[in-house]
Amino acid sequence: QVQLVESGGGLVQPGGSLRLSCGASGSIFSINIMGWYRQAPGKQCESVATITSGGNPNYVDSVKGRFAISMDNAKNTVWLQMNSLKPEDTAVYYCYSRAIRTGRLSWSDYWGQGTQVTVSS
Repeated sequence: QVQLVESGGGLVQPGGSLRLSCGASGSIFSINIMGWYRQAPGKQCESVATITSGGNPNYVDSVKGRFAISMDNAKNTVWLQMNSLKPEDTAVYYCYSRAIRTGRLSWSDYWGQGTQVTVSS
């Protein structure tokens, strides 16, 4: 199995910053993509930021210029630096990874349990 463990959520005032971390562990042969999705109350889950093992990032328009994603391939770890946070960034943030398990032949999607980010004064 592959496990994703997130950390770094919390309560922050508008304009503040938070840094989310997610480490993947288990029987991992290779990781293709890691990233972050979020789901706010009453809204659909959306992709916030993803990054390939080659270092190519992708962001949803609403966070461009404010969030930065980075990844350490050797440690199977991804970070999301969130700056200039807004109340509309409030959501549960889920870590995501597309990986191949040792002994398997196909990619599979894996998810963390989520970490709450609340932006409020």
